[in-house]
Amino acid sequence: MLSYFLRRLLLVIPTFLGITILIFGITRLVPGGPVERMMTQMQAQGDAGSSLQRAGDSSALSDDQIAELKAFYGLDKPVLEAYVDWLGKLANFDLGESTRYYEPVADMIAERLPVSLFYGGMTFFISYFISLPLGYYKALKHGSVFDSSSSVLIFIGFALPGYVVGVLLITLFSYHLEWFPMGGFVGDAYYDATSFWERAKDVMWHAVLPLICYLIGDFATLTMTMKNNLMENLSADYIRTAIAKGLPFRSAVRKHALRNSLIPIASHFGNSLLFFMTGAFLIEVIFNINGIGLLGYESIMERDYPVVMGIVAINALLLLAGNIISDICVALIDPRVKFGS
Repeated sequence: MLSYFLRRLLLVIPTFLGITILIFGITRLVPGGPVERMMTQMQAQGDAGSSLQRAGDSSALSDDQIAELKAFYGLDKPVLEAYVDWLGKLANFDLGESTRYYEPVADMIAERLPVSLFYGGMTFFISYFISLPLGYYKALKHGSVFDSSSSVLIFIGFALPGYVVGVLLITLFSYHLEWFPMGGFVGDAYYDATSFWERAKDVMWHAVLPLICYLIGDFATLTMTMKNNLMENLSADYIRTAIAKGLPFRSAVRKHALRNSLIPIASHFGNSLLFFMTGAFLIEVIFNINGIGLLGYESIMERDYPVVMGIVAINALLLLAGNIISDICVALIDPRVKFGS
């Protein structure tokens, strides 16, 4: 098994390089960028400040100034050379500097990381610690009123995208009923609070609606996956044989069927690491949550290439590490798996 995971770790390097090369090339080939954004801003300022500017003049900068700006942002180099420079900085844990805010990308990500960790952690624990027992109970009560009614709600939630649910929740519970705030991670009461519990109450009050949107898709998927896997194992021959030999039904489910039902879920367990980092772009935009998702969305819209590449690099590493963790989880749950043997 050790040799298998060593090979997997070695494969992380070319996979990471492939992902970052692809995204880096796309950022350089798409239209727009920091130079074009600055030219547009200066053009708008010139149009507002001077009525003598010619109608046909589409640039407020000379060719030499544009060349200097491209050199300043590192856009004057070929794509491959620029990528090698970026990779060299990354090896020294330098994610570069934002072309929009002129701040270190690492500091910008670190500033918003606690928000994403909070929502990612809450989403992870609520999803697994509620959906797995719920799927277990639904499988045992298959065909009952509880199973049918909960399945209807689960499928409705699965069919609706999280950002659509977010708009509905804000419209109903924030705008009309005024039960919850319109958005944000914390409110003014957080900064005026003097105790930990008052601050925690304000954070949770703001987090109720966004968490519903985060949970609705993954909750439905995990619940139905758990139920279907358990029902499939309950109908298997080895369960019927165990019961026929005198093992109580509940014991057969807990000791045999449950463990085998967790194998498909364990194969995706490591990918949950992305919960702790990215969140959901559109959900954070709708609720104005200043996390990594909103930062990534704004960076893409503003063509802030260093921030985009910094977030992509971290997400790629988390995804690759998550795949290895998933393999470890499968090996721990399924004794038949012997990697490398």
